[in-house]
Amino acid sequence: MKILVTGGAGYIGSHTVRVLQEKGYEVVVYDNLSTGHEWALKNCELVIGDIADTERLKSVFDTHQVAVVVHFAASSLVGESVSNPAKYYENNVVGSKRLLDTMLLKGVNKLVFSSTCATYGLPEVVPITEQEKQCPINSYGWTKFMIERIMQDYGQAYGLNSVALRYFNAAGSAYEAGLGEAHNPESHVIPLLLETVTGKREMFSLFGRDYDTKDGSCIRDYVHVKDLASAHVMALERLMGINSLNDTSGVQAAEQQGFDCFNLGTGEEVSVLQLISVVEKVTGKKVPLRICERREGDPPVLVADNSKALNVLGWKPMHSNIENIVQSAYKWETMKAFCTGDASQIGNRIL
Repeated sequence: MKILVTGGAGYIGSHTVRVLQEKGYEVVVYDNLSTGHEWALKNCELVIGDIADTERLKSVFDTHQVAVVVHFAASSLVGESVSNPAKYYENNVVGSKRLLDTMLLKGVNKLVFSSTCATYGLPEVVPITEQEKQCPINSYGWTKFMIERIMQDYGQAYGLNSVALRYFNAAGSAYEAGLGEAHNPESHVIPLLLETVTGKREMFSLFGRDYDTKDGSCIRDYVHVKDLASAHVMALERLMGINSLNDTSGVQAAEQQGFDCFNLGTGEEVSVLQLISVVEKVTGKKVPLRICERREGDPPVLVADNSKALNVLGWKPMHSNIENIVQSAYKWETMKAFCTGDASQIGNRIL
């Protein structure tokens, strides 16, 4: 029995692969390496391919005894999704539908999906529960929303059992394992701040000081990538009917049927200005700052209500204190060049 992880060479995917391996699961990663990295994978099989390549996908299912698919593969830059929506609908929606069709053709009906709080758009109520209306404001959010809708319809019509995990702001690193963020171009706020204090960028751009928030800057909910990775394993085990580690009853858990969704965030509000202060505290360096106009479509506040994940999955963020997140990201930033250039631990590669 194997776990197929699409996009497993990416940021969150590679951290999840590591946790799956630590728990004893056999993992096959399927990634086209357009944004993922071979160096992020250790001691697992990598199949290089695109989720839109149906024949390639079929060969993976034919070769391996896949029990569950964990689906990360996607284009994920919000700004690019606005300027080039065709790429996002093709890669994310069409590609995901081909993956789901191939799964069902090969008799695999369990899926954990990497979704996003961007499906909520501009929320009416904060903290955001899973019952909040989904009305995205960019093409990236719409593609994730559409995939969730397909998953629900496929559950009703074809028996697909699936979980959508709606992330808030993923951050941090497993630097001790040689894993962290390495995007090109970089678009996440914490790496941008750290690149500024380490001299790789001249200034950090703060978009908006006039929001209706406590200090005028946007408020976000930052969740450590290690906590995100653990949530994927919990969701996967729920689909498979495996008891969590803290359940000692010995009673077989019921396998989840149909579609379900969970917010993955901490519920803690951190403004951009607060985040800058934490970065300055951790690094001991001042952040050169440029105040800019608001970016169109940036919600003032995005904060999760994570009570459903706690109550149903047993998931509780263990690493997501904001100072811990920044410390781990800073340690990764100082060692990233070395880690990303070391190919000595790359797993088996199939072209």
